[in-house]
This record gives sequence, structure tokens and C-alpha cells, in this order.
Amino acid sequence: MAIPTYEQIMLPLLKLGVDGNDHRLHDAIETLANDFKLTAEERNELLPSGQQARFDNRVGWARTALKKAGLLDAPKRSFFRITDRGRSTVLSGVDAIGDKYLSQFPEYLEYRGLNEKGHSVKQSTAVQPAQASEIDTPRERLEAAYSELNKVQASDLLSKVKATRPGFFETLVVQLLVKMGYGGSLLDAGSAIGGSGDGGVDGVIKEDELGLDMIYVQAKRYTTANVPAGDVRDFVGALVGKRARKGVLLTTSGFGDDARRYAQTIEGKTLVLIDGEMLAKLMLKYEVGFTVTDTYKVGRIDEDYFDDDGAT
Repeated sequence: MAIPTYEQIMLPLLKLGVDGNDHRLHDAIETLANDFKLTAEERNELLPSGQQARFDNRVGWARTALKKAGLLDAPKRSFFRITDRGRSTVLSGVDAIGDKYLSQFPEYLEYRGLNEKGHSVKQSTAVQPAQASEIDTPRERLEAAYSELNKVQASDLLSKVKATRPGFFETLVVQLLVKMGYGGSLLDAGSAIGGSGDGGVDGVIKEDELGLDMIYVQAKRYTTANVPAGDVRDFVGALVGKRARKGVLLTTSGFGDDARRYAQTIEGKTLVLIDGEMLAKLMLKYEVGFTVTDTYKVGRIDEDYFDDDGAT
């Protein structure tokens, strides 16, 4: 089955607590994963940020919603316990719990920033889940929006790069590699890359500031067609001629399957192919031709701060 929504998780999660014991959230996640018969692939599916499993995130938000509605309590960090209201809810025989059901409780409405009629409370700072999605948690919606924005910006950025002159593209490559920690300084890398090319390479840069190893670079500014496999073989031949072990081939277009397969079969050498999509992502990550204008902080409550055990 597909990964259940955080609303679909609410009732099964609540039922785990009917024994009245304190339950560790991690254990509940594993129990629910088995109850929902999730596959290993579904269990390991990550949020766009790659920082948390999607199912874990949904269980966490289900617990938050139930807690805000007064059905669960948090006796200590990473644990939950059912309340009298939660037990009554389970015993009532309700077959599903979601935002609509929880909206009968004043505490949940306050959390959502709504009044008793379901209308938004003006100037409220409470969390208001988007009504357009009953599947995603607030964290998922935030990450999805961030991912979508990144894709649009990467596409726009790549279009800009393709429209530049060849000499500018070589400068861009230098700046990107230096931002990534290669080439030593801009001066060193800039003097090493550029011109008409030498023996099938556009330049050579230091792998680190000390120059313990060298990386040979070729940059191809194509607007449409993929880089032919023959061009990749020619670059490898140039590496052989210079007795080089490492090379990077960057392009604004892409590489066909035959070119990628060939790059993976080279023995004794490391060849990295960076296509236009990856190039744009790296430019966004290392802020080359891209400026960050807004920053949003996402964190978690420091439970240890509130863990007062009476010790002096």
C-alpha cells in the first residue's frame, strides 16, 4: 500500500496508548510500519531534504495533532501517553480521526488558529495546515514547495548559462569549482583553465590548496544536443596522454546512456560527468550566479531545556 497520510495514522497511533502505559515514539513508528505492512522502499522513503523518513515525519505530526487536541500527552521526551479524552475517543468506536474530527476540541482549533466556526483568527500565529492537501504534513508541504522552487530556479539558471558566450562559461566553471573547494584560489584556477584547450583538455586545477593531486577539466557549452560518446572517449584519451588520473567533463546539455556507460567502465581513472541539470543544482548550492534573498529557519523544540527533574 502507499504510505498512509498523517490523518490515517492518527487513530492507529491513538489505539497504541489504550493500555495506559508510556510509549516511546520510535517503537510506535516501527509497530505502525508493520501494521500498515509498509515495504522496505516505503519505509525508507525520505523527504525531499533527505533528513527524515517520510513515514516517521507523518507519525510525528499525527502525534502532534493528537496532543494539541488533548487526546495524547507527552510525559517526557520522545514518549506519549493517552489521556482520558483519548481513551474515550477510542472507546466511542470512531472509525477514523482527522483534522475535521479534531476540530471539535477547542484546544485544536486554537492550535490551528481557527474559531469555533472554523474561520481563521486574525493575527494568529498558530499553525494552519493547508486545506488543499490531506496527505502531506506541514513539513512535507514546506519541503515540497522548496523543492519545486529550486527546480524552477535551476531551469531558469541553466537557460541563462546557455545564453552566455563560451568565454563566460569557462569563467563560470572556474568560479564554481573554486567555490566547491577545488583549484586553490580564483587566481590559480583562472590561470589554469581557459583558452583554446591543450591536447583535448581545457585546463587543469589543483584538487586542494596544496596541489597534492590534479584534476583535468573540459567544459562544453551545448545548447541542445547531448555530448556524444565520442567526445567523452576523446577526453579520456587526453587524460591518458597526460598520465592524468582524474577528470571532470561539464556541459550545459546532457550525456546519452552510451556516454555514461563508457565513463563507468574506465579502469584506473576517475571521470565525473556533470550535465546541465547537475550544473544548475551545483550553482544554486554554491551560490554562483545566484543570490539568497530569504532564509526560513526550521527547527524543533529543545525538550531537554524543559526536562526539570528537580536536580540542583
